[in-house]
Amino acid sequence: MSKFILKLLICSFFILSNVRAETISLIEVEGNKRISKETIMVLADISLNDEFNSVVLNRKLKKLYESNFFKDIKFNFNNGILEIAVIENPIIEELTINGIKKSSLVEFILSKIQSKNRISFSEPQLEKDISNMYNILKSNGYYFAEINSSYDFNYDLNSVKIFLDVNLGKKAKIKEIIFLGDKKIKDQKLIEIIASEENKFWKFVSNKVFLNQSLIDLDKRLLLNFYKNQGYYNVKVLDSFAELDDDGYFRLIFNIDAGKKYFFNNFTLSLPDDYNRSDFIKVEKIFDELKNEKYSFQSISKILDEIDYLATLNLYDFITAEVEEFVVNENKLNFNFKITESKKFYVDKINIFGNYNTYEDVIRNQLIVDEGDPFNEILFNKSINQIKSLDIFSNVKSNVEENYDKNLKTINISVEEKPTGEISLGAGYGTSGGVIGGSIIEKNFLGKGITLNSDLEVSTQGVKGRLTYIKPNFNYSENTLFTSIKSTSTDNLSDYGYKMKDVGFSIGTKFEQFENFYFNPEIDFSLEKLETNSNASTSLKKQEGNYEDFYFNYSIDYDLRDSSFNTTSGIRTLFNQQLPLISNNYELSNSLTITKFQPLNSNSDMIGKASILLKNVNSINGSDVRISKRAFIPYNRLRGFEKGKVGPIDNSDHIGGNNIFSLNLSTNLPGILPTLENIDFNYFIDVANIWGVDYNSSIDDSNYFRSSTGIGFNLLTPIGPLSFSLTQPITKKSSDKTETFRFNIGTNF
Repeated sequence: MSKFILKLLICSFFILSNVRAETISLIEVEGNKRISKETIMVLADISLNDEFNSVVLNRKLKKLYESNFFKDIKFNFNNGILEIAVIENPIIEELTINGIKKSSLVEFILSKIQSKNRISFSEPQLEKDISNMYNILKSNGYYFAEINSSYDFNYDLNSVKIFLDVNLGKKAKIKEIIFLGDKKIKDQKLIEIIASEENKFWKFVSNKVFLNQSLIDLDKRLLLNFYKNQGYYNVKVLDSFAELDDDGYFRLIFNIDAGKKYFFNNFTLSLPDDYNRSDFIKVEKIFDELKNEKYSFQSISKILDEIDYLATLNLYDFITAEVEEFVVNENKLNFNFKITESKKFYVDKINIFGNYNTYEDVIRNQLIVDEGDPFNEILFNKSINQIKSLDIFSNVKSNVEENYDKNLKTINISVEEKPTGEISLGAGYGTSGGVIGGSIIEKNFLGKGITLNSDLEVSTQGVKGRLTYIKPNFNYSENTLFTSIKSTSTDNLSDYGYKMKDVGFSIGTKFEQFENFYFNPEIDFSLEKLETNSNASTSLKKQEGNYEDFYFNYSIDYDLRDSSFNTTSGIRTLFNQQLPLISNNYELSNSLTITKFQPLNSNSDMIGKASILLKNVNSINGSDVRISKRAFIPYNRLRGFEKGKVGPIDNSDHIGGNNIFSLNLSTNLPGILPTLENIDFNYFIDVANIWGVDYNSSIDDSNYFRSSTGIGFNLLTPIGPLSFSLTQPITKKSSDKTETFRFNIGTNF
């Protein structure tokens, strides 16, 4: 035993002698041309009188190599003298990317790579940058790109010119999108959910037809969220991959396992002992409303949002919420929302990285937790989700770091910019005529989070155009400001003897006054010109002239739907009023729309919809309501009748009325031909009435209920989506013009 201890002491002596620290009395540097001795000492964190040994040597070497300034470094330490011999990396005099014509793509690549002009050249770093370039090019559809690098060294100046020659090759286009597995939902619906699109000859300006990994990742998230909101709690997108065919096109394949549909069972709320349960009574009310309802991810988010709101309202600053889920009775879910107090600390600083184009305040405007606030994990996560919902970043990441003070934290938020412009063209043709139109949308104009939307529509009746400007959180008020310019021209001179031109300007705002209660005031100014000829009626000839209108319009929107897209339940109430401030005729318009959604068969996703529309237009000074202000039944609220061809008639022209009523009942029919993936059926009943002619009491006001019933189906075809409806009018006036069959073909480019 004593011999073993002796050996151990001897070994320890030799080990310790190797790591024994000596003091640096002198530092000598050689081989440096561009980088000073003092800079090298700072980079290595070395000073005179520091203690130095083999462990410290390795650490200092690592620091110097991490600077990328040096190709080779050697340390020699003897008798207190530290000798540092370096060979400097050449500096990048110029980095040129050839073969990419699109300057914005070149600029984006240069912003993402580390090798830059006037930076030290490192071959391993350049290899990483080239790998990053391949990923960027693939995300833009260039899966067959090749990159070759070459160098021009100037050994006298120790500099290098780098040339990256890119052969982009053909863009990888998606020929077909396929959904496999136990997906439960038809392909036609899933195609609408995802962002990627199949390549068609008319989609020549769409960038969604190119294979893009970031877009595929988005598709998977969209599919998961959609299924979870339809009750498929355990849905899995098992795989997504692309197959290359012999023609150089890709098939994008998603393998989905939807599983069974789940329903909410019991909810519990666990609170700390010193919390007042009555402060969270609204949460427990939501629990009661959701019991036995279909599972929905959005419903869980609604509960967490309510907890956020109540916690803030009642000054519970330092909290976090955990959601515990338990499966019972095979397809029932119990939930426990566990509220706990988090560690008490405050936000010292919030750093934002990666916003090369977007102004920082666009991101900060979405933060609920700001610098100086108590750190609330629930509200912080909600802030990150709000940044993502801007839809101007492809990726948003965050982390919380320790600070010099244990009671303070630093938050780092990293965003990745993405293209935010969109061009779309649309075309349609139906039994009532054809239409072609297009729009250009920019969601992040000038990097300020502003949306610009310009659209143009040309139809057999005339031309409509509008340019809209939308500014969220205007002047830090949390209100959305919007303004628009519009122009409309309708030419019916040859048929009915009149022609209208209208140009206008509007400005307004929209904000959430209370929970789910939105207020939308607007000021509208328009100039209108009405021309007539000998074919016009006497009443229309009296209306000929120029008009100036200045209106205050507003809408009140109480929206209790579970989702604005693919709604399955809930109710929405919308009231609109147009108040004339300065006008020739002072027409006052009021409308009320109430729409209710209700699941009819939870096992087959059968959703019923009932909607009522009431509208009235009259002049408050006793003048006649002119032709452009009169009310017409919306085309989609009375199928089986030609557009605008019901109601009062003057000079053989349907002139609209002063009053409108419509009741619309509809449901989808998922049980009809469920194995056909590209077709959906629906059944509807429409009831409507239009009446009132204020300017001529001798004209029949056409006060009569029209009704119709029919079946519609939507078919996804290689040339775009086709919509058909077969309608049978039930009741009508003899002057009404009916149509039994209606179809429409349309697409986005």
